[in-house]
Amino acid sequence: MNRRYQARISLKYGSLGFLTLPVLTMTVLALSASPVQAVPSLAAQTGQPCSACHIGGFGPQLTAFGREFKIGGYTQTGGDGLAAEIPLAAMILTSFNTTAKDLPAGTQAQHYDVNNNAALDQVSLFLAGNVGEHAGGFVQATYQNGNNAVHLDQVDIRPYTTTVEIGGDDLRLGTTLTNAPMVQDPFNSTFNWGYPYVVSFLAPAPTASPIMISGFVGNSIGLTAYGYYDHRIYVEAGGYESMSPYLLARLGTGLGAGQTNGVAPYLRAAYVWDWDDSTAHLGAVLLAAHAYPASGRGGNAAMGSDSYTDIAFDAGYLFQGDGTHSFSFETIYVHEDQNLNASASGTGYGAKYTLNTVHSSASYWYKSTYGANLSWQKTWGGANPVLYQSSTPVFGSANGKPNSNAFILEADWVPFGKEDSWLAPFANLKLGLQYTIYTQFNGASKNYDGNGRNAADNNTLYAFAWLAF
Repeated sequence: MNRRYQARISLKYGSLGFLTLPVLTMTVLALSASPVQAVPSLAAQTGQPCSACHIGGFGPQLTAFGREFKIGGYTQTGGDGLAAEIPLAAMILTSFNTTAKDLPAGTQAQHYDVNNNAALDQVSLFLAGNVGEHAGGFVQATYQNGNNAVHLDQVDIRPYTTTVEIGGDDLRLGTTLTNAPMVQDPFNSTFNWGYPYVVSFLAPAPTASPIMISGFVGNSIGLTAYGYYDHRIYVEAGGYESMSPYLLARLGTGLGAGQTNGVAPYLRAAYVWDWDDSTAHLGAVLLAAHAYPASGRGGNAAMGSDSYTDIAFDAGYLFQGDGTHSFSFETIYVHEDQNLNASASGTGYGAKYTLNTVHSSASYWYKSTYGANLSWQKTWGGANPVLYQSSTPVFGSANGKPNSNAFILEADWVPFGKEDSWLAPFANLKLGLQYTIYTQFNGASKNYDGNGRNAADNNTLYAFAWLAF
């Protein structure tokens, strides 16, 4: 499923001087917040079932109500009793994974077999909710069995939000403090919240990915400000910068695309339509960054910096009806221009490359209980011997191309997670069966790694149980 995420403090915690106060604010809120995946503490805070905010009674897809709740800074209340005041929730994900062909011995994850593995994928703890009427957010800490480590996962803090009236219509204003681009985004089409919502950490995955998707997830600090006018026009602007090696070491993560050289600007705009039982949006996202190539938990500035410019266009549609039948469709396309002056230095290769990615998915749910999902994911670009020149078994690209193409099918059952469920909203369970089909992987359909492995060899069946409480 994922780029992370002042006096003289900047010397120790990074050079993003203008974020010093918000960073301290994030720390205070994380320690004091009350009541995002379907986080039961938020359901208890609002007095609404998880299905009010999430399609299919589970996360992370948002309904129109869920989108408004997030943009509103997680501040809405309405719940009663002690549960509405406790900001804690948890999540456990377990699975069984099998691929079409065994992995070569020595390439599998430590402590696992070359195929047919049961696993405890992750355990997460959430601190999620509001702090009064103008602030809120959530912080997720996760233990992942793949690397046997605990790290700070997704963070979305809303230090301040309010509503003013302009021309007789509401303008919601807010700020966000996050550790990854698009964690704060309220639309289902973006990568942090788009399908697939869970994937196997044991299955091979394509290598190439725009920095917007993974380059700064969990290893950066971002501050943005947004406005949402008349529940139709959404505009957000801000910037991201890599955490310092000091912070990265203590939060259990490392650099992705590299260490930012200055602030990476981030812009987001979208237009929303709401009518009858449907909602839709069209939008665009920009992320541009200069980054020193990663070297340990820091960056190597000796050869200068690489630059990446990502432009995305996205759209989504949701029909909710009366809750009996719901249907959603999301799509996003990203074009990335790369100028790899630093990484290409001394290699004899050129520095300018492009990368493209499109993700599209459709889902259907019956009474927030039975669901079906279909997704198409494609990545393509010219040969890039700077980033993709390895012929490593399974994970390499023998021809240096990033091209991959996949179809993902999933069937879900949510026995608990509705308003009338047992122990609602604290017993939420999703059981799913997911199958991924590759027609192209890391540059080719046949012998893509130069070691005889075909794209179809990585087809994966993934059965999972996802519990939130």
